[in-house]
Amino acid sequence: VQLQASGGGLVQAGGSLRLSCATSGITFSMFVMGWFRQAPGKEREFVAAITRSGITTTYTDSVKGRFTISRDNAKNTVYLQMNSLKPEDTAVYSCGARFLNVLSSNRSEYAYWGQGTQVTVSS
Repeated sequence: VQLQASGGGLVQAGGSLRLSCATSGITFSMFVMGWFRQAPGKEREFVAAITRSGITTTYTDSVKGRFTISRDNAKNTVYLQMNSLKPEDTAVYSCGARFLNVLSSNRSEYAYWGQGTQVTVSS
């Protein structure tokens, strides 16, 4: 099983980035997908999640209205469009896969994880 996040980088406050998480080794359409982030010295925190079909999503309050999670089951890939970025969004962003078709913000409920991608937002 492989989950590979990409698309991170350095951006000024107010800018945008689009993260991708390409997967292999799982039946992608059978998994809820989530994005989490970890800032230096902090625990990994939930950002967003999307159901198998992509119809239902959920976000942590701090990113609502700025971030959008989506998925392409034909490409086995989940995305995170991040707009109006703020310095406090700086973190390593990782994707996780959860088999049960119930959205969850609990990182312990995600079975598979990929290496993250660094997002740095300058002020």
